[in-house]
Amino acid sequence: MGTVHPRKRKDGTTSYQAQVFIRRSGEIVHREVRTFDRKQAAAAWLEVRENELSTPAGLALAHHKDPVLSDIIDRYVDESLKAIRKTKGQVLKSIKSFELADLHASKITSEDLVAFARELNKTRTPQTAGNYISHLAAIFTIARPAWGYRLSDQAMKDAVTVCKRLGLISKSRERDRRPTLEELDDLLTHYRDRETRTNSMPMTKIVPFAMFSTRRQEEIVRIKWSDLDERNARVLVRDMKNPGEKVGNDVWCDLPPEALKIALSMPKVADEIFPYSVHAVTKSFTNTCKLLDIDDLHFHDLRHDGISRLFELGHSIPRTACVSGHKSWASLKRYTHIREWGDKYAGWKWFDMAFAPYLSEMANGKVRSPNGSTKRRR
Repeated sequence: MGTVHPRKRKDGTTSYQAQVFIRRSGEIVHREVRTFDRKQAAAAWLEVRENELSTPAGLALAHHKDPVLSDIIDRYVDESLKAIRKTKGQVLKSIKSFELADLHASKITSEDLVAFARELNKTRTPQTAGNYISHLAAIFTIARPAWGYRLSDQAMKDAVTVCKRLGLISKSRERDRRPTLEELDDLLTHYRDRETRTNSMPMTKIVPFAMFSTRRQEEIVRIKWSDLDERNARVLVRDMKNPGEKVGNDVWCDLPPEALKIALSMPKVADEIFPYSVHAVTKSFTNTCKLLDIDDLHFHDLRHDGISRLFELGHSIPRTACVSGHKSWASLKRYTHIREWGDKYAGWKWFDMAFAPYLSEMANGKVRSPNGSTKRRR
């Protein structure tokens, strides 16, 4: 009816997993798992639990809406009508591998959640641990009102308070990295030379467009020609990232003159203005920075640079937000790192190439796909 199995933790220590299950007509009708630091404690719990379940009301009480956390996570994923994004899905799957996931809902306390955060900090940063707790907290919020499970939302709130005070979780670090003119010159020189030899992605256009439009890489590759409003110099950014709901959050954003010119210089060979994958753009940028010994520069830093530039030009907060798409100053200010007043890109030598019509196989009715093949004009 029950067993005890040793289980190696990631830190090299051994825990003991006690499993108790009941079969009826050859099928398992009840299963419980608890993890202990000592084998003796696991065996003692197993003996007590088996006696409890053997009573006439034992099984009925066990089935009184008190599943283990891993089962609640599975139900959350299965029943959520909102798409579970890749990162969130990976986090929830990872949580199920921790001992916390073996606990029944009614048994999970703030102490258990703090201990979980401590375990995360052994192999992860406080910022990553904060993401884990945040995704788990969403389940605690709805478990009782939606399904009647005895997960304590207050226990989660108390644990978050403690974890923040102890430094076990924190928000992601704010970056202030912006590309220098010299670094951009090295990048674009490399991309220009490569584009003249091969039919590669037009990074000499994508990089400047990212800066002057302030768009994220996943937004850039989604923009369709039908989303571009040339007359009013704006673009419809679909599924824009925001703290709440991302899917369906379509926002019109103004396009600065430089960004609009770059977009209009692309040939209309596909539905998208930049018909490439996020992975291809990010990989190209990251690999090129490594090749050129450009340290700690991310593609997303181009967005930081573009937003900061708008403030350096003297734009107001509302006017800048109309370009970036931010809804509050609290979120917008994270992207503002003003270094000087005026336009450091005045007379920039790469404008001529960025604005010029893009000539390659694309001009002949083909568009290069991320895997190196070409697709005919639709």
